[in-house]
Amino acid sequence: MNDSLDVRETTALRFFGNINASISHEINNVLAIINENAGLLQDFTLMADKGIPLDPKRLNSLAEKIIQQIRRAEGIVKNMNRFAHSVDESVKSINLRDIVEFVAALSGRFASMRGVTVKPKPSADPVTITTNPFFLENLIYLCLDFAMDAAGPGNTIDIIAVKTETGTQVRFAQLADLAKAPADKFPSEREKALLDALKADLVVDAGVGELVINLPRGIDM
Repeated sequence: MNDSLDVRETTALRFFGNINASISHEINNVLAIINENAGLLQDFTLMADKGIPLDPKRLNSLAEKIIQQIRRAEGIVKNMNRFAHSVDESVKSINLRDIVEFVAALSGRFASMRGVTVKPKPSADPVTITTNPFFLENLIYLCLDFAMDAAGPGNTIDIIAVKTETGTQVRFAQLADLAKAPADKFPSEREKALLDALKADLVVDAGVGELVINLPRGIDM
């Protein structure tokens, strides 16, 4: 098997596993909160059976908390479903800004654990490219993972998707500790395999504290 292809497949499986493990953890957190509030409702029922008056405000507060968690779960499942369908087409026309925002959402738990805020820059204008959605999500995820370390706890990473004269860019900005990152560790073979598949290149600019993915407007696979 081609070495680059082998690395790509291994990287893709690891990415798929990491994201699904994170999603399942988030769902378990939601279920735990709902279970806790359901237990409180049972306590209120027991109190009512003993003739203790119920406080409508407390009941309403519990109901709102449960509804809030259900809506949170709906959002998590929606992202999980979208992520699963990322592998449906090997080449597809996509809005690069949507992909950036989506990967940032998928990485939210990882960012929170490391004390980093990830902030995709919004724009009314789409940045449309034709590419492999799953490989691109994987590459952005790996770059974001590296950028979290380069930003440091308590800091914010800006992610900007823009058009260029020759294609498009995804820029990870405000990486204060980028100069301290080992130059021989990134990009690794995983990032290089994905860059090759996407006909892209990666620039690590320690001087301005930015990581830049340069992408073509279209690829054939």
